[in-house]
Amino acid sequence: MDFENIFALVGKITSIHTVLSIAARMDLEVELLNVQTTFLYGDLVEEIYMQHLEGFVEKGKVNLVCRLKKILYGLKQKPRQGYQKFESFMVDHGFHKMQADQCVFVKKYKGGDFLILLLYVDNMLIVGQDLKKIGSLKKALGKSFVIKDIGPTK
Repeated sequence: MDFENIFALVGKITSIHTVLSIAARMDLEVELLNVQTTFLYGDLVEEIYMQHLEGFVEKGKVNLVCRLKKILYGLKQKPRQGYQKFESFMVDHGFHKMQADQCVFVKKYKGGDFLILLLYVDNMLIVGQDLKKIGSLKKALGKSFVIKDIGPTK
């Protein structure tokens, strides 16, 4: 199956509709996961400093700032860095992202089997024929991210 062409041709149809259409047509398994604190997984690639919060200033140290080591809520870099961390994970596990939609990842196996993972903010749909492969991906995701396995969708 040529996923690049399918996603390039869908036009106004969204990726979720396309993935679910493929799943329905081919009678595939569809599993749903939720990633807890999605955007906090990114790494800072630049130096960012912040002022001390009110109430945390020590006497005589009024003008000191903190250098951030991790992403915090409210940083404009948060979504992009979180996505890059996730994308790196997917590529390291043999997936490639679709050009038409950077949140759709596909891994093809010998014999024509495949997995599709669709990322939408903090939710993931995993679509495939083989429940063992889906389970293996879930297990790997669980080692790198805090996920809630919602299970099969209907």
